[in-house]
Amino acid sequence: MADHFAALCRPCIRQLRMVRSSLTLEAANTLVHAFVSSRLDYCNSLLYGISDGLLAKLQTVQNAATRVVTGTRKFDHITPVLHQLHWLPVRQRITFKLAMITFKCLRGLAPSYLTDMCIPVSSVVGRWQLRSDDSGTLRGLRGFLEI
Repeated sequence: MADHFAALCRPCIRQLRMVRSSLTLEAANTLVHAFVSSRLDYCNSLLYGISDGLLAKLQTVQNAATRVVTGTRKFDHITPVLHQLHWLPVRQRITFKLAMITFKCLRGLAPSYLTDMCIPVSSVVGRWQLRSDDSGTLRGLRGFLEI
């Protein structure tokens, strides 16, 4: 799966490297968001819980895009550069997107097909009242989710 993402993003990063010298920082940042970040974020809720090896490959793609935008050298530390650009690492991007979808579901801001799958346990009909009802557990499609 990570090879698939890398194959999708590699031509974009290569083309950005070629034209980077004629772009401003803001323009390069916009192009990376349009062509690379959008592909890393696509269906990232499915990536929750994948192995560290696959996440490392996806992180490598994001690191390469960061280096193109900022002109950072290959052996410089990338974490401060990600902070400077206000970009989350891939694992935290996945967690953030899931948290945002859950927040929208609980507030009624998400589409109904998502809201119907994200029900607080305390509001499930036909269930005994428990002390754990106030824990914030959700009854989802796969069982119980902790928020």
